[in-house]
Amino acid sequence: MVVRKYTESDRPFLRTLFLASRKAMWTWLDAREWRLEDFDRVTRGETVLVAESAGKILGFASIFTQENFLHSLFVDPDAQGQGVGSALLRATEATFTSTGSLKCLSRNQHALTFYKKHGWEVITEDQGVEGDYCLMHLARTKK
Repeated sequence: MVVRKYTESDRPFLRTLFLASRKAMWTWLDAREWRLEDFDRVTRGETVLVAESAGKILGFASIFTQENFLHSLFVDPDAQGQGVGSALLRATEATFTSTGSLKCLSRNQHALTFYKKHGWEVITEDQGVEGDYCLMHLARTKK
């Protein structure tokens, strides 16, 4: 598996992956308003990393690099448990110049467990549009 920077030719598949992954993992939310184009809106202005193996895209991470903020990390539901998320998270963390942060929906116990396993800590909890979330940090020294 390789993690590489996004290219425009990735967009159609990543749109589909983003929609399918949210529907599979965020079952408690109403998905009727979700669209393929949501990927474009959510990743606008961010650095996007793509995980692929044998020419097949398995997942992506989008990072707001100016704030060391991991905005999105999604793995194809069929590729869960194969190390894709871990590879994307390591590549994301390598871009951080100081403390990394992310928000994770509180009801997404699978993701919370994943991030905690990788050394992320819950700093605070709050409410957002999609429900309660945890703000998590991963301390890094400046490069």
